[in-house]
Amino acid sequence: MRIDLHTHSTASDGTDIPAELVRKAAAAGLDVVALTDHDTTRGHADALSALPRGLTLVTGAELSCRLDGISMHMLAYLFDPEEPALLAERELVRDDRVPRAKSMVAKLNDLGVPVTWEQVQRIAGDGSVGRPHVATALVELGVVPSVSDAFTRQWLADGGRAYVEKHETDPLEALRLVKNAGGVAVFAHPAATKRGRTVPESAIARLAEAGLDGLEVDHMDHDPDTRARLRGLAKELGLLVTGSSDYHGSRKTCVLGEFTTDPEVYGEITRRATGAFPVPGAGGV
Repeated sequence: MRIDLHTHSTASDGTDIPAELVRKAAAAGLDVVALTDHDTTRGHADALSALPRGLTLVTGAELSCRLDGISMHMLAYLFDPEEPALLAERELVRDDRVPRAKSMVAKLNDLGVPVTWEQVQRIAGDGSVGRPHVATALVELGVVPSVSDAFTRQWLADGGRAYVEKHETDPLEALRLVKNAGGVAVFAHPAATKRGRTVPESAIARLAEAGLDGLEVDHMDHDPDTRARLRGLAKELGLLVTGSSDYHGSRKTCVLGEFTTDPEVYGEITRRATGAFPVPGAGGV
């Protein structure tokens, strides 16, 4: 089995509509794919309606969190999307995205970059607006050559010249909410240092004690030495190890299935979840 547990669609900051994403996942030879848009489950229905036969969809979301002033992301799998407390928190995070993006546009204007809010809106479309959309605007204007080049301290990285904080959930609270909604929680790309500061291993141990299920170890932002270190940490803390592409369509260079999750780990995730269940494809439209 080939299992990719971290992808994004146009429901947040990917470039493929959900239906196209699942078709591409099947074409890439995946058996299981998780749709984990940022702080939203809006893409799930469209993905399910188009799910090809032979591909199983894991529903999820990537939750925006902050611990001790450091931004981090929590992958939540197979939770009840209608559970009121988790739904309210996701909406709170999403509602803060628009004023945050507008503030980043204003900061860029102050730096002499002629980006407009209308441009960012056009790029985001119906998705939850975020830094990748602002970064894409910088690419369109020729300010940076690629989206990843916008995520530096010169521009949009944490603490960068045009960075603006947004509402982010305390990860201990996020764990409580995900668990109460019957979900499974995995710390996304925990050592992606090129994105900015990362939480220390002592903090990961605290999260493990609070119910964290796993670490996303095999990821494009982790070099081999980092993956080996995280694998050892996960073993020490009794955490599951996952691997994922973090696919965003054409917005990033990663490809579907670039990293995958062991089938035994996937099986354990599905055993732990009680809020929702993986959906096998029946041959979508």
